[in-house]
Amino acid sequence: MEKKANRYLLTLQQLASIREENKTDDILELEFTNHDELFVIISAIKNKQLFNTENESIEFALGLKLFSEVLLKNRKHPLFEELGSQFGEFMKKLKAKP
Repeated sequence: MEKKANRYLLTLQQLASIREENKTDDILELEFTNHDELFVIISAIKNKQLFNTENESIEFALGLKLFSEVLLKNRKHPLFEELGSQFGEFMKKLKAKP
């Protein structure tokens, strides 16, 4: 039986480039699943006011949740061997922040 998961669509488009030769008009659309409610988490991170701007809070929340879901799905991968316990501690610390 397939696990229940939330489905999301992320669209990424480059608006400007520091180096003109790297500018692209490509648009990347990524459909993915996540066991968490991402909009709830984004709101919670914004409310904690950990960063200077709301955008930084959103970037952090999205990056963290995209990374952590891949880590969970691949927890036995050698790349993540050293991260397991440290990441768990990091998440506990983040969740404890008012």
